[in-house]
Amino acid sequence: MHLYKALQELYAQKQKLERVIASLEELRLSGSAIPSLETGSKRRGRKTMGIEERQEVSKRMKRYWASRRKRRAEAGKRH
Repeated sequence: MHLYKALQELYAQKQKLERVIASLEELRLSGSAIPSLETGSKRRGRKTMGIEERQEVSKRMKRYWASRRKRRAEAGKRH
């Protein structure tokens, strides 16, 4: 009995997948699909930094860590 139920569920999933695939193919053929999915031209993730921008970040982070070390040293003297 469990085998029959499992087969029914699998056939139902198969029909659902076939409908989804058909609708996606229809979208692709009609040309109304999302361009980034079609061409992959949209870049995602982190942007790249130029040399100047990287140097600015480096200077900013050096100042940040220097101030952190200074605050930590001052906090250590108080205790």
